[in-house]
Amino acid sequence: MIRARKSRTDDNELVRLVRTELIPMSYTTRPHDAHTIGEIPKQFRRGVTYVATRSKFGPPVAFVHFEVIEATLSVDMLVTHPEHRGFRFGTTLMAHAEAYGRAHHCHIVRLLIDRINTRAQHFYHKLGYQTVQFYPDLQCYELQKPLAPSSASNYC
Repeated sequence: MIRARKSRTDDNELVRLVRTELIPMSYTTRPHDAHTIGEIPKQFRRGVTYVATRSKFGPPVAFVHFEVIEATLSVDMLVTHPEHRGFRFGTTLMAHAEAYGRAHHCHIVRLLIDRINTRAQHFYHKLGYQTVQFYPDLQCYELQKPLAPSSASNYC
């Protein structure tokens, strides 16, 4: 099931997923960086977060966070719990995010992937994203995908 984030019930699990799955991949952030950990809930408030759950009232097993900046959908976090990979949660969450972008007149999706996160690079390439740049100081690749306008969407 895909639904909007519920801050009171979801945020602790979402922060835990970021700490255990994203931060260890980051060249610029450390797992015990208190400032960075404290900023994560603030980041959730700035954009849109969809979560995937196994049941209607179950805890999040995956999530995507993104913002619309001008005509660009900027995806900054997509995480699936390791035990729930392979069930298409990431693909479904990205479809929801892209549909949101289309509904908000975005022309392109942009995201950054850490150099060592080859699993994510492969995932996004399968979804049609292209690598457009490498940022050496961040050790990240920028990926982009055009968003074709759509008159009907099953994900919004």
